[in-house]
Amino acid sequence: MSPLDVASAACLLLGSVLALAAGVGLVRFRTTLDRMHAGTKPQVLGVLLVLFAMWLHRPTWAIAGTLLLAGISQMITVSVAAYMVARASYARGSSAPPDDGSGMPSGD
Repeated sequence: MSPLDVASAACLLLGSVLALAAGVGLVRFRTTLDRMHAGTKPQVLGVLLVLFAMWLHRPTWAIAGTLLLAGISQMITVSVAAYMVARASYARGSSAPPDDGSGMPSGD
């Protein structure tokens, strides 16, 4: 196994773990803004690591251009979508956690 194959496998594994963490965060977090953060930060880094692993597997300039275009598109669209979700959440006033009925302050 060459060093590029090891690096590719490591990037692929780390990227998939970050994508899984983003999915778990979307399920576990309660507020819109928390979910938005979980769905954007680790997910984008995970996708970029997977794209980098794909390039390490076959390092040619033809593949690099396509993967670079996909990575840039991912970063732009996720940031714009996160901005729109945050703006809509702020406009609705739905960023506060839901009341659980206990009457206790949440500590935020």
